[in-house]
Amino acid sequence: MDKKINFGKTISQLLSYSKAYVPMIILALLLSLLGSAFNVIGPDKLSDITNLIQQGIMTDIDLDAVQKIALILVILYGLGLVFNYFQGFIMTTVTQRITKKMRTELSRKINHMPLKYFDSTSYGNVLSRVTNDVDTIGQTLNNSLGTLVGALATFIGALIMMFYTNWIMAITGIAATLIGFSLMTVIMKHSQKYFISQQAELGQINGHIEEAYAGHNVVKVYNGEKEAKEVFHKINGRLYTNAWKAQFMSGLMMPVMMFIGNLGYVAVCVVGAVLVSNHAITIGTIVAFMVYIRLFTQPLSQLAQAATNLQSAAAASERVFEFLDEEELADESKKTTKLEDAKGDVEFKNVRFGYNEDRMIIKDFSMTAKAGQKIAIVGPTGAGKTTLVNLLMRFYELNSGEIYIDGTPISQLTRENVHDLFCMVLQDTWLFEGTIRDNIVFSKTHITDEEVEAACQAVGLHSFIKTLPQGYDTVLDDKANLSAGQKQLITIARAMIENAPMLILDEATSSVDTRTELLIQQAMDRLTVGKTSFVIAHRLSTIKNADLILVMKDGDIIEIGNHEELLAKGGFYADLYNSQFENAS
Repeated sequence: MDKKINFGKTISQLLSYSKAYVPMIILALLLSLLGSAFNVIGPDKLSDITNLIQQGIMTDIDLDAVQKIALILVILYGLGLVFNYFQGFIMTTVTQRITKKMRTELSRKINHMPLKYFDSTSYGNVLSRVTNDVDTIGQTLNNSLGTLVGALATFIGALIMMFYTNWIMAITGIAATLIGFSLMTVIMKHSQKYFISQQAELGQINGHIEEAYAGHNVVKVYNGEKEAKEVFHKINGRLYTNAWKAQFMSGLMMPVMMFIGNLGYVAVCVVGAVLVSNHAITIGTIVAFMVYIRLFTQPLSQLAQAATNLQSAAAASERVFEFLDEEELADESKKTTKLEDAKGDVEFKNVRFGYNEDRMIIKDFSMTAKAGQKIAIVGPTGAGKTTLVNLLMRFYELNSGEIYIDGTPISQLTRENVHDLFCMVLQDTWLFEGTIRDNIVFSKTHITDEEVEAACQAVGLHSFIKTLPQGYDTVLDDKANLSAGQKQLITIARAMIENAPMLILDEATSSVDTRTELLIQQAMDRLTVGKTSFVIAHRLSTIKNADLILVMKDGDIIEIGNHEELLAKGGFYADLYNSQFENAS
């Protein structure tokens, strides 16, 4: 978190990323430049009005001349307002389009990231890049870029006009503001690292909150509130410290520049009084310089604030581009092989896989499953059961070996094609806010109400749904009072609607009671006819009718056969089954 960002490189990346909008940005900056130019010309006309009034005090004031100059001033300031308005309109439009594009690409990137990335990165940290960091970039581009150019134009214009009007007073004003430059440099130098840490800590706190509240019940059950609070307060404390320092140093800019501006007013008045007494300048010149000093020093504070915001945007941009530059899943657009109507023959051949190169989980795995067979995968925790299914679904890529579906290596198929061949029910239920019907037909089209009801009847859920006030149109949200088992039944009905040639059940009955489990087993036996099914189960009683049982340990198959054959062998499976039977007794 204490690393320094490569400011120039990151800003260049941001400009390159926004290159499609560069013409509009340039137009907006030109409008800002013109608006500032009109505002800078104004004080010279104020000087003329003051001189006319001063001259007319002893005689008569030339009101016609005053009115003409006043009209010119109104036109100048009016044009400045119009140009600045259109500059703001253009920049708001452009920045919103850039941030929309950025969020879209981040969303696409998330969908193209390998799962192994999320094994080492919290979801909250990723979400922080999509929300906090993109918002920071958008706000900075919208508020700071136009301000930066306008302030710079005003600063340079005021400087030119000051020397054009009177070089002695110009030098006086500049000398009074040199202190501001030195203070700004010191503040900016020390504030950069705090803005970087602030963005990093925002990602950390988002990740912690997301994890803590996703497992809120577990935290409560294990009385982990104290530890969760301690972790939160530690991160929150670091965030507070870095944010306080960053914002404090940012907030120093305005008071410092106000002091410099006031000091400039005093210097100009004193020197101007001396020059007026020597008849070197008129009072109108002092009035003009009073405005010039404001136009000269105010941009300094704006430049400092814009520079500070740009540092924050650079820190946010670095995090966004860092994520966008992460290695994606291999491009599969050139793959032409496609399985439309797979039978369901599956073969694992000498498969080796490890989440890390130096630690293989599955060492040398080979097996064959015929179409329509029910394959049960059992074994102790960490044996590689779920990993095996993840490899079959191509969630991870193999280190070596190959997996075949109907004789076609899945590495030659697109991931989308592989996913279309499977329906899956996981141990952890996933439901989104929508109706029960929407959750069941998720991502499928042209599904009739009769098909939905048939799937729910098959899992024994139809009668319960009919008791709900809205039936299948009941919205699943925070107010929906569904048990864990009922939520699981909905995901099983979703898998049935998918009607893919192959089925994966990963502890699908772990959240239901014995009676419901029996109903699901009977329904599955009917609905899996003709489908190749892979069932991961800890409760061995649920896979007695499997055509083939793979007993895994340490990533290898140590036994294979049906229920009766494995019991007769009296090996590892028999020990597992008997121990469960004894525990049940």
